[in-house]
Amino acid sequence: MIILNRPIIARVRIVFGINMSAAINVGFELNQFQVTELPATVYYIPDFIDREEEQFLLDHVYRAPKPKWTQLSRRRLQNWGGLPHPKGMAQEIIPKWLEIYMEKINQLGIFNDKRPNHVLVNEYLSGQGIMPHTDGPLFTPVITTINLESHGILDFYHQVETNEDEALVLTERYFKSILLMPRSLLIVQDDMYHKYLHGIREITEDEIGENIITHKNQQIKLGTNLKRGKRVSLTIRNVPKTLNLHLKMGKLFKKVN
Repeated sequence: MIILNRPIIARVRIVFGINMSAAINVGFELNQFQVTELPATVYYIPDFIDREEEQFLLDHVYRAPKPKWTQLSRRRLQNWGGLPHPKGMAQEIIPKWLEIYMEKINQLGIFNDKRPNHVLVNEYLSGQGIMPHTDGPLFTPVITTINLESHGILDFYHQVETNEDEALVLTERYFKSILLMPRSLLIVQDDMYHKYLHGIREITEDEIGENIITHKNQQIKLGTNLKRGKRVSLTIRNVPKTLNLHLKMGKLFKKVN
């Protein structure tokens, strides 16, 4: 059973003036949410947050100053905690509205002796997506994503491992997909982190087929068409290599963790 961190609950309740103890208290066994249709290991937790929390997060995402947004060709994003870099991430202060959910995820124990220290906020409009990719060695090999507003479909692909694989087009390397509903949490680690690519196709409507995994509580029938709207995702991870930068007497001192 998850052990609750009471001091953090008290602190965030004071900061926001609302009862956030329910927001942080996960109170369940993670194994019951393992997606057994996929290799090790994926967890999908429906309704990880409620509607009030979803609106709370969206309000803060869109209150961020304009310079915080980075516009890409197929999405726009915000980085919180710093910019991951092979030489180390210069750590930045993370706002308390994100700390709440970083702590809630930390209570699951999936980062072992580490703690989440980075949040990537992505905004996808209908028809936008991201090419299949891996998150790579910059991060501790655990991806956690809170999904807001519209649904999403995350597609998984086999990586290229042999010369024969290189001849396969992307569609031939397609493996399976999973339906991500609003307010859910997705966790990807182990082989699914290291051996598979993940991406989002650039389409405006999804037809639920046999290769798309849906949670039993969602009760979505095969052949159902779901129109995409604007989707916001919060990907919460740990960057193991960080830089603590200190400005002292006009000189910059760097300490590498």
